[in-house]
Amino acid sequence: MKHLNTISRIILGIVFIFSGFVKAVDPLGSVYKFNDYFIAFGTSWMEPLSFFFSVTLSSLEFIIGFAILFGLKIRLTSWGGLLFMAFFTPLTFYIYLTNPVSDCGCFGDALILSNKATFIKNIFFFIFSIIIFAYRKKFKSILSEKVQWGIIFIGLVFIASIITYSYRHLPIIDFRPWKIGNNVIEEMKPKQEEIAETFLVYKNKNTGEIKDYPMNDYPWNDSVWKATWEFVEQKRNIIQEYINAPIGNFIIVDEYGEELTETFITDSGYQFLLFAYDLDKAARKPFQKINTLAGEAEANGISFICLTSTPYSDIDDFRHEVQATYPFYNVDPIALKTAIRANPGLILLKNGIVMDKWHYNDIPDFESIKEAYIN
Repeated sequence: MKHLNTISRIILGIVFIFSGFVKAVDPLGSVYKFNDYFIAFGTSWMEPLSFFFSVTLSSLEFIIGFAILFGLKIRLTSWGGLLFMAFFTPLTFYIYLTNPVSDCGCFGDALILSNKATFIKNIFFFIFSIIIFAYRKKFKSILSEKVQWGIIFIGLVFIASIITYSYRHLPIIDFRPWKIGNNVIEEMKPKQEEIAETFLVYKNKNTGEIKDYPMNDYPWNDSVWKATWEFVEQKRNIIQEYINAPIGNFIIVDEYGEELTETFITDSGYQFLLFAYDLDKAARKPFQKINTLAGEAEANGISFICLTSTPYSDIDDFRHEVQATYPFYNVDPIALKTAIRANPGLILLKNGIVMDKWHYNDIPDFESIKEAYIN
């Protein structure tokens, strides 16, 4: 039992730490995931609480895992692990049955699991939490109470610092397809094309025999055969399944509905893309610096555009408010929020490759960018 408890502590502790950490480095990602669930469950009124839930969930997961792994305050933290799994295991079972959101978000963007895989995973971790809880009174720490609380406090300060930095800037680890160095053009292509064999199923009118014919090899021009056999159905044998492109639904359109995605993304030169998924919620103050950068970029022959999901009918009012002279185009809001966790945020592309990206708190002046990247 002692060895089983140790194994359970190590596994559950590491998983909780990992789950909490990958959420902490991308707190807005968890906010968007909570919003998805609230919309799916018809509780959109709870969206203002999404940030609170994001911070609380990642912090609790990390601290519980940290304490369990290192044997800190086990009598207390074993309760935390047990209650955590007792809540989320049935919840993920319900999500598996109803499938309101395709990805549970339990490991952020670091590891995407299906709802079924998430539920199965939680069953095992629930068992581990029960073992740890059952053995809690027999576990003896070599550390004093004050030292244990002190170490837990250090862990809390650490995860709080990660959350704060990643919220005020950009995630310290970017797990998304728009991370620096990625080729966006390649990320827009399916990761795997489907390979399938198609068969036509025919039934013999006289004997009732069922026979499959390859779609490109059956006696369609044989009149005798056609008089004897009748078509039943078409079926496909999938050899290799289709896997979606990492970057999906990223389509740039102008006010007339013309698609311009390829024009901007495949530009062989440098290209500034300002992402502001919702202009009503966008921070206004950074636009003074952004507008200056945009003017200097355009003076140097470098394109600068803004991408937003705000309707064109509302864009002009915003442009006048912040005195933006560069063009604005529409893109799906989810695609914009996936690209960069800032509203607004800036990305520098060259030939489809992400050269760098900045939160609005960190946008440098044009000369600094030119010195670092532009020859």
